Amino acid sequence: MMTKEITSVEEFKILLDREQTITSIAVQNLDLRDLRKELLTVPVKDCLFLGCRLTDAMICRLQKNNYIFPTLDLPYPIYPNKLYTAEELYASIDLQPATSYEATLDKAIYDHFIRTGKYTTDIKESLARSLHDQSITNALQDFIQNYEETNIMAIMGGHGLSRSHENYRKVVHLSKNLTESGKLMVSGGGPGAMEATHLGAWLAGRPDTAIDEALAILTQAPLFTDNQWLSTAWAVISKFPIGSHQSLGIPTWLYGHEPPTPFASHIAKYFTNSIREDGLLAIAKGGVIFTPGSAGTVQEVFQEVTQNHYLTLQYASPMIFFDSTFWTEDWPVYPLLKSLADSHKLKHLNLGLYDDVAAIQDHLKSFFLYKNGYYV
Repeated sequence: MMTKEITSVEEFKILLDREQTITSIAVQNLDLRDLRKELLTVPVKDCLFLGCRLTDAMICRLQKNNYIFPTLDLPYPIYPNKLYTAEELYASIDLQPATSYEATLDKAIYDHFIRTGKYTTDIKESLARSLHDQSITNALQDFIQNYEETNIMAIMGGHGLSRSHENYRKVVHLSKNLTESGKLMVSGGGPGAMEATHLGAWLAGRPDTAIDEALAILTQAPLFTDNQWLSTAWAVISKFPIGSHQSLGIPTWLYGHEPPTPFASHIAKYFTNSIREDGLLAIAKGGVIFTPGSAGTVQEVFQEVTQNHYLTLQYASPMIFFDSTFWTEDWPVYPLLKSLADSHKLKHLNLGLYDDVAAIQDHLKSFFLYKNGYYV
């Protein structure tokens, strides 16, 4: 039997009131002490209690037929039952340029990550990170179930793209348009092209003039290394409060020097970068748009090639390369892939190379023609 996940005390109470016996559920990171009467009377078996607060009497009763996983004293939650928000990761932020990031939860977790070692062999730390990342994956899967799988699209690219660069503006427009057409936009959740992705989704539903107004503020701190990078982002959020549109950022503490963008409405932040990258590309079944980047972006290109070539996810999704000069001259990845695809050494590659936002959108629309068991 599949284990049902419980993510709120209210949901669990309803279940306890309704069922005569509780079986095969997972309860994550909840304070259940107010449900002691129910949990001491209703039979419960084969359930997982992950980092829950329980009384001694509840523990004594539940541990006979269930699995109780304790929490550990660490600066991050081991069993998060939902995705992060920018408000949580940036808790305590005071928006003073020189000190704002230092006081946040995100920075505290990153400092602990560095202090204990990026690739630690300490069993307590490595176990805690694994449990955290698994819980984030569960929360991510719960979140994306609200979207048809081919409506999830990713934009990949470098963290160094300046807010004042024309490509940044184009990515904002592209993401805004796709979000308004019902797509969930996903990125690595950091600065540069990633931030532009989430800014576009954040401004979806507003006139295009909102982009000009937002960029007038953001370009005061063009790069994430500028002291006012965060404070200008929060100024835009204050000017344009969050609307009904969502986006998903998937950053990692491995690259913790890159602060997560506050414009992502939902943030799935991982310790293990390989899980994060593979998972990001796996859920982007509606297509991946590659903007200029460096080694990390090129790595993601070939990860996506592998998924498509082997039809790992049942069908191949489009691989769109934005900025033809970059992908044919600076980093000539596109001619290589096109040649290998044309010679059938690589299969199922749906490639596109564009400089124009409208052309990218037209290509993505054509993707939804189904043929021979996979999308082409």
